[in-house]
Formats: sequence, structure tokens, C-alpha cells
Amino acid sequence: MINLSTLKLVALAGLIGVALCAQTITARAAETETLTVAGGCFWCVESDFEAVPGVKEAVSGFTGGKTENPTYKQVTNGGTGHYEAVQILFDPEVVSRDTLLHMFFRSIDPTDAGGQFCDRGASYRSAIFAADSVQRDAANKARSEAETALGKKIVTPVLPASPFYPADAYHQNYYKSSERLAITSVGLGVKKSVAYKRYRKGCGRDARIKQLWGSAAPFVN
Repeated sequence: MINLSTLKLVALAGLIGVALCAQTITARAAETETLTVAGGCFWCVESDFEAVPGVKEAVSGFTGGKTENPTYKQVTNGGTGHYEAVQILFDPEVVSRDTLLHMFFRSIDPTDAGGQFCDRGASYRSAIFAADSVQRDAANKARSEAETALGKKIVTPVLPASPFYPADAYHQNYYKSSERLAITSVGLGVKKSVAYKRYRKGCGRDARIKQLWGSAAPFVN
């Protein structure tokens, strides 16, 4: 027969186990880091980085401007100062900040100050938005290494982080959505995922990256 003292010890052990488990979960959650980058069309950047092991999510949005809660139309029309950007949420125990920055530079045209590929204008410029001095130093190091590797001047700036505004649901996960679009510039009644692939090819993104980076390009076959 189990006495009261034994029951108390079992209960105490159970409480300690729950507490340790909760601490582990909290610690793991705290280890998630966010890296904010702009590389032209945010659908493309989101698609690229959500394929990287260790990246938990990539969110399309806007940052670097002066207008609060801007719409996609406001940003693309110009005047808000925002970039199309992506927040990359990742587990640094699986993929490092340095690795993601290395991949970022090799997934864009960092020599182009007027936009990216077929998308022209201020909102399509490339940039890295550093949340703190650690990210700033890492971004500057990656920028310098990329410039040496490319052998050309890199114009992608490292800027201080500013408020990030997620784009509306229409733009999130566009590259893999099965939702059909009535009318697009690349066809009628096509799925978003199909429209995305046609847009990306037509914009010349992968062709230009392959031309610049060759086999070093992480997302181009």
C-alpha cells in the first residue's frame, strides 16, 4: 500500500518534470531569430527561404518607409519609402545567420540599385535590415565576402531595422497557393502557384542570378 509520503514524492517529481519541460519549450522559442531582407519581389524571396531547413516561416511585407500600415498598392505606386521585404524566422541551431546572409546575397542581383530583374523602382530595391549590432556586423561581413566573390561592386545596403508590416493574406504563400486567379498577365484562371512560376521565369530572375553567381546560386538549378 502506497503511503502519503510516497504520493507526495511522486506528485513533486511530476511537477518538477512539467516545470523542466516548460522551461525547455520556452528556451527553444526564445532561440528563434528573425532576419529581415529585401530582394525584389517578396513572393520569390519567401519561396526561396521557406525551402531552407531550419527556416520556420518567411513572411512577406513592407519595411523601411514612413507610412504606417501601407497597402501593396501604396507601396508599389511609390512615395511611402517602403521596400517589399521578407521576415525570415529561423532556428539558429539548425541554420546560422551567416548561412542565410550568404544565401541571400547569392539569390539576388546585389549590383542593381534600381530594383531587381524586371521589377523596377524604389520598392523593389535590395537591402538587409539589421535588428541589432550583431546582425549589422554579420550583414556587413557577408556583404564584403559577396563582393569579393563576385568581383563587382555591391550596392545592397545594410540598414537599421524599422517597423515591418506584413502584406495582406493574398500575398502570403503565393508561390504555393492553389487558389485560382480570374485574370492575370500570365494567363486566365490559373492557380497562383502556376502564375508565380510563369512570372518568375518571365521576369528573368533565375537567369540573371545564374549569370551572376553560377553554381554558387543556392536556389537556381
